[in-house]
Amino acid sequence: MIQNDGMVTLETPRLVLRRWREEDVAPMAAINADPEVMRWIRDGSVRDEQQTRDGIRAWEREWESQGFGLFAMEIRSTGELVGFTGLSVPHFLPEVLPAVEVGWRLGRSHWGQGLATEAAAAVVRFAFEERGLERIVSITQVGNDASERIMTKMGMHPVRETVHPTGGRRVRVFELSSDEYLTTTR
Repeated sequence: MIQNDGMVTLETPRLVLRRWREEDVAPMAAINADPEVMRWIRDGSVRDEQQTRDGIRAWEREWESQGFGLFAMEIRSTGELVGFTGLSVPHFLPEVLPAVEVGWRLGRSHWGQGLATEAAAAVVRFAFEERGLERIVSITQVGNDASERIMTKMGMHPVRETVHPTGGRRVRVFELSSDEYLTTTR
């Protein structure tokens, strides 16, 4: 982990996870505009550039208020933005609160390469070792098997199924405690 002036950066063998920049808006908007990427997000609606910009601003505010947030995810060797990963409070699902969620979203051309797993592992380590969280969750729509595989690789286990209050779709909540994490990393 690198920390300069309160700006946290995580590095993995293939990725740099960092705070957001203005030049990230257009590539992230392109990812958010892909219906296949957004298929499992809320009601499946795509987002335009302004919605993406607003989202990035909200993610940055969460960094300032919580001391964690969503990282811009870039390929180390090229600097290409490929999506995001990080921590957020899942306000959209009040029944799991208080909680902090680990999540990710990648552009379709980067699926199936293990990048989300690599990034999520770094974020889980950050959550427990750097931020001292006692528990994290991850929430996915039922049927999103790719995300569930990543959650399982992180050592997470399903704890409940419910319905997304605004999207109306069934979601599955996975969980990992700091004790479970420490047991698997020793």
